[in-house]
Amino acid sequence: MKPFFEQQPLRFECTRCGRCCVAGGDYYVFMSDAESEAIRSYLQLSRRWFRRRYLERLEEGELVAASGPDGRCVFLDSEGQCRVYKIRPLQCRSYPFWPELVRSKTAWQREARRCEGINRGKAIATDRIRKFFNACRAG
Repeated sequence: MKPFFEQQPLRFECTRCGRCCVAGGDYYVFMSDAESEAIRSYLQLSRRWFRRRYLERLEEGELVAASGPDGRCVFLDSEGQCRVYKIRPLQCRSYPFWPELVRSKTAWQREARRCEGINRGKAIATDRIRKFFNACRAG
């Protein structure tokens, strides 16, 4: 049987509301060392300051973006806009086409309650969704 995202067109248009950038608990924005370095360079910060202010290492050693006590991503500005949107990590670029969200219609519709951009705008090409899906599973 085909995956849900191949059974019907999925529509998505990011409204840049920032709601997907506010979480908490066990939710993290994972990033590679290369992504971290690109963001640091983009913000024109020293490595030491950037690591101290913007990054955390989990017990397992994974590199993640820091978040505030309210669960807001450290890269959100006071208006709720991403300051690194142009070079955001794969995890952010691929949202909402994560395997756990496109596996079923139920999961997709559940996420649509949180994200106003889901089911809005143009249909996204299945090849593009598959690319993000596979990248997320590999990373």
